[in-house]
Amino acid sequence: MAIGIKISLNEKLYLKDPQETSLGKKIIRHGILLIDEVGFEAFNFKKLAQKMESTEASVYRYFENKHMLLLYLVSWYWEWVSYLIDLNTMNIEDPERRLKIIIKTLVSASQENPAIGYVNESVLHRIIISEGSKAYHTKEVDKENREGFFLNYKRLSEKVANVILEINSKFPYPHALASNLFEMANNHIYFAEHLPRLTDVQVKDNDFSEVEKMLEYFACHLLKK
Repeated sequence: MAIGIKISLNEKLYLKDPQETSLGKKIIRHGILLIDEVGFEAFNFKKLAQKMESTEASVYRYFENKHMLLLYLVSWYWEWVSYLIDLNTMNIEDPERRLKIIIKTLVSASQENPAIGYVNESVLHRIIISEGSKAYHTKEVDKENREGFFLNYKRLSEKVANVILEINSKFPYPHALASNLFEMANNHIYFAEHLPRLTDVQVKDNDFSEVEKMLEYFACHLLKK
Protein backbone atom coordinates (compact mmCIF):
# COMPACT_ATOMS: atom_id res chain seq x y z
CA MET A 1 0.00 0.00 0.00
CA ALA A 2 1.38 3.38 -0.97
CA ILE A 3 1.72 5.84 1.90
CA GLY A 4 1.83 9.51 0.95
CA ILE A 5 3.81 11.26 3.67
CA LYS A 6 6.42 13.94 4.11
CA ILE A 7 9.23 13.14 6.52
CA SER A 8 9.96 15.97 8.97
CA LEU A 9 13.67 16.53 9.58
CA ASN A 10 15.93 19.01 11.37
CA GLU A 11 16.13 22.11 9.15
CA LYS A 12 19.84 22.46 9.96
CA LEU A 13 20.56 19.32 7.95
CA TYR A 14 20.02 21.14 4.67
CA LEU A 15 20.36 24.58 3.12
CA LYS A 16 17.14 24.18 1.15
CA ASP A 17 14.51 21.51 1.82
CA PRO A 18 14.95 18.93 -0.97
CA GLN A 19 11.43 17.60 -0.39
CA GLU A 20 9.98 20.90 -1.59
CA THR A 21 11.29 20.93 -5.18
CA SER A 22 11.66 18.57 -8.10
CA LEU A 23 15.41 19.28 -8.24
CA GLY A 24 15.78 18.53 -4.53
CA LYS A 25 13.95 15.24 -4.90
CA LYS A 26 16.17 14.42 -7.86
CA ILE A 27 19.25 15.04 -5.69
CA ILE A 28 17.91 12.66 -3.03
CA ARG A 29 16.93 9.98 -5.56
CA HIS A 30 20.22 10.01 -7.47
CA GLY A 31 22.27 10.54 -4.30
CA ILE A 32 20.89 7.30 -2.85
CA LEU A 33 21.56 5.36 -6.05
CA LEU A 34 25.09 6.73 -6.48
CA ILE A 35 26.17 6.16 -2.86
CA ASP A 36 24.92 2.58 -3.19
CA GLU A 37 26.79 2.18 -6.47
CA VAL A 38 30.23 3.63 -5.58
CA GLY A 39 30.28 3.78 -1.76
CA PHE A 40 30.33 6.88 0.42
CA GLU A 41 34.11 7.38 0.27
CA ALA A 42 34.14 7.56 -3.53
CA PHE A 43 30.92 9.56 -3.71
CA ASN A 44 31.09 13.32 -4.32
CA PHE A 45 28.86 16.11 -5.60
CA LYS A 46 30.66 16.31 -8.93
CA LYS A 47 29.77 12.70 -9.68
CA LEU A 48 26.24 13.26 -8.40
CA ALA A 49 25.77 16.28 -10.67
CA GLN A 50 26.96 14.25 -13.66
CA LYS A 51 24.63 11.40 -12.73
CA MET A 52 21.59 13.69 -12.60
CA GLU A 53 22.72 15.80 -15.58
CA SER A 54 22.90 18.98 -13.54
CA THR A 55 25.64 21.15 -11.98
CA GLU A 56 27.63 20.85 -8.77
CA ALA A 57 26.43 24.32 -7.80
CA SER A 58 22.83 23.12 -7.88
CA VAL A 59 23.62 20.34 -5.39
CA TYR A 60 25.47 22.74 -3.07
CA ARG A 61 22.36 24.91 -2.94
CA TYR A 62 20.71 22.09 -0.98
CA PHE A 63 23.53 20.53 1.05
CA GLU A 64 26.71 21.99 2.49
CA ASN A 65 28.71 18.81 1.83
CA LYS A 66 28.32 15.08 1.31
CA HIS A 67 28.44 14.38 5.06
CA MET A 68 25.33 16.51 5.53
CA LEU A 69 23.63 14.61 2.72
CA LEU A 70 24.45 11.31 4.46
CA LEU A 71 23.12 12.69 7.75
CA TYR A 72 19.96 13.70 5.94
CA LEU A 73 19.49 10.25 4.43
CA VAL A 74 20.16 8.46 7.73
CA SER A 75 17.74 10.78 9.56
CA TRP A 76 15.13 10.25 6.83
CA TYR A 77 15.48 6.49 7.21
CA TRP A 78 15.07 6.44 10.99
CA GLU A 79 12.03 8.71 10.77
CA TRP A 80 10.62 6.36 8.14
CA VAL A 81 11.20 3.37 10.46
CA SER A 82 9.52 5.25 13.31
CA TYR A 83 6.51 5.96 11.09
CA LEU A 84 6.27 2.29 10.07
CA ILE A 85 6.44 1.19 13.70
CA ASP A 86 3.56 3.51 14.60
CA LEU A 87 1.60 2.23 11.63
CA ASN A 88 2.29 -1.46 12.28
CA THR A 89 1.66 -1.36 16.05
CA MET A 90 -1.51 0.74 15.91
CA ASN A 91 -4.20 -0.68 18.23
CA ILE A 92 -1.85 -3.44 19.47
CA GLU A 93 -2.24 -3.51 23.26
CA ASP A 94 0.13 -6.34 24.22
CA PRO A 95 3.66 -4.87 24.60
CA GLU A 96 5.37 -8.20 23.89
CA ARG A 97 3.54 -8.47 20.59
CA ARG A 98 4.37 -4.82 19.85
CA LEU A 99 8.07 -5.48 20.44
CA LYS A 100 8.02 -8.42 18.02
CA ILE A 101 6.34 -6.22 15.42
CA ILE A 102 8.97 -3.54 16.05
CA ILE A 103 11.76 -6.06 15.49
CA LYS A 104 10.11 -7.27 12.29
CA THR A 105 9.77 -3.66 11.14
CA LEU A 106 13.44 -2.96 11.84
CA VAL A 107 14.62 -5.74 9.57
CA SER A 108 11.99 -5.26 6.87
CA ALA A 109 11.85 -1.45 6.63
CA SER A 110 13.29 -1.77 3.13
CA GLN A 111 9.79 -2.22 1.72
CA GLU A 112 9.32 0.31 -1.04
CA ASN A 113 6.57 2.92 -0.91
CA PRO A 114 5.52 3.99 -4.44
CA ALA A 115 4.04 7.22 -3.09
CA ILE A 116 7.54 8.47 -2.22
CA GLY A 117 9.02 8.20 -5.68
CA TYR A 118 12.25 10.04 -4.91
CA VAL A 119 13.36 7.53 -2.24
CA ASN A 120 14.08 3.92 -3.06
CA GLU A 121 13.68 2.47 0.43
CA SER A 122 15.27 -0.84 -0.52
CA VAL A 123 18.47 0.85 -1.75
CA LEU A 124 18.47 3.27 1.19
CA HIS A 125 18.27 0.28 3.52
CA ARG A 126 21.47 -1.08 1.98
CA ILE A 127 23.16 2.29 2.53
CA ILE A 128 22.10 2.33 6.19
CA ILE A 129 23.57 -1.15 6.65
CA SER A 130 26.90 -0.39 4.95
CA GLU A 131 27.36 3.35 5.47
CA GLY A 132 24.92 4.51 8.18
CA SER A 133 27.30 4.51 11.14
CA LYS A 134 29.58 6.94 9.26
CA ALA A 135 26.96 9.62 9.91
CA TYR A 136 27.76 9.68 13.63
CA HIS A 137 31.13 7.93 14.01
CA THR A 138 32.95 11.21 13.36
CA LYS A 139 35.04 13.77 15.22
CA GLU A 140 32.16 16.24 14.92
CA VAL A 141 29.59 14.01 16.60
CA ASP A 142 29.34 16.03 19.83
CA LYS A 143 28.88 19.31 17.99
CA GLU A 144 26.34 17.77 15.65
CA ASN A 145 24.56 16.19 18.59
CA ARG A 146 24.17 19.64 20.17
CA GLU A 147 22.64 20.79 16.88
CA GLY A 148 20.01 18.07 17.25
CA PHE A 149 21.07 16.08 14.20
CA PHE A 150 20.38 12.72 15.87
CA LEU A 151 17.00 13.46 17.43
CA ASN A 152 15.22 11.12 15.00
CA TYR A 153 17.35 8.20 16.17
CA LYS A 154 16.98 9.20 19.84
CA ARG A 155 13.20 9.49 19.60
CA LEU A 156 13.02 6.10 17.90
CA SER A 157 15.18 4.56 20.62
CA GLU A 158 13.00 6.16 23.30
CA LYS A 159 9.87 4.76 21.64
CA VAL A 160 11.25 1.23 21.72
CA ALA A 161 12.69 1.64 25.23
CA ASN A 162 9.22 2.54 26.50
CA VAL A 163 7.79 -0.67 25.05
CA ILE A 164 10.63 -2.62 26.69
CA LEU A 165 9.73 -1.09 30.06
CA GLU A 166 6.08 -2.02 29.54
CA ILE A 167 7.21 -5.63 29.24
CA ASN A 168 9.56 -5.47 32.23
CA SER A 169 9.46 -2.28 34.26
CA LYS A 170 12.52 -3.37 36.24
CA PHE A 171 14.76 -3.99 33.25
CA PRO A 172 17.81 -1.79 33.93
CA TYR A 173 18.97 -1.12 30.35
CA PRO A 174 15.97 -0.26 28.15
CA HIS A 175 17.74 2.32 25.96
CA ALA A 176 20.80 0.11 25.56
CA LEU A 177 18.63 -2.78 24.44
CA ALA A 178 16.65 -0.56 22.07
CA SER A 179 19.73 0.87 20.35
CA ASN A 180 21.37 -2.56 20.28
CA LEU A 181 18.38 -4.01 18.46
CA PHE A 182 18.82 -1.35 15.77
CA GLU A 183 22.58 -1.80 15.52
CA MET A 184 22.43 -5.61 15.61
CA ALA A 185 19.83 -5.67 12.85
CA ASN A 186 22.13 -3.72 10.54
CA ASN A 187 25.45 -5.20 11.65
CA HIS A 188 24.40 -8.83 11.35
CA ILE A 189 22.84 -8.33 7.94
CA TYR A 190 26.19 -6.80 6.94
CA PHE A 191 28.16 -9.61 8.59
CA ALA A 192 26.01 -12.29 6.97
CA GLU A 193 26.62 -10.77 3.55
CA HIS A 194 30.31 -9.88 3.88
CA LEU A 195 31.91 -11.31 7.07
CA PRO A 196 29.92 -14.48 7.76
CA ARG A 197 32.25 -15.83 10.46
CA LEU A 198 31.19 -12.92 12.68
CA THR A 199 27.57 -14.04 12.88
CA ASP A 200 25.38 -17.14 13.14
CA VAL A 201 22.65 -16.01 10.75
CA GLN A 202 22.32 -16.19 7.00
CA VAL A 203 20.78 -13.68 4.62
CA LYS A 204 19.81 -14.77 1.13
CA ASP A 205 17.72 -12.97 -1.47
CA ASN A 206 16.83 -10.19 0.98
CA ASP A 207 15.31 -12.71 3.37
CA PHE A 208 16.07 -11.31 6.83
CA SER A 209 13.98 -13.82 8.79
CA GLU A 210 17.01 -15.31 10.60
CA VAL A 211 18.06 -11.83 11.74
CA GLU A 212 14.54 -11.20 13.01
CA LYS A 213 14.56 -14.54 14.87
CA MET A 214 17.94 -13.74 16.45
CA LEU A 215 16.79 -10.32 17.68
CA GLU A 216 13.63 -11.82 19.15
CA TYR A 217 15.73 -14.43 20.94
CA PHE A 218 17.97 -11.84 22.59
CA ALA A 219 15.12 -9.53 23.51
CA CYS A 220 12.82 -12.22 24.91
CA HIS A 221 15.55 -13.83 27.01
CA LEU A 222 16.82 -10.54 28.40
CA LEU A 223 13.34 -9.34 29.33
CA LYS A 224 12.28 -12.45 31.23
CA LYS A 225 11.14 -11.40 34.69
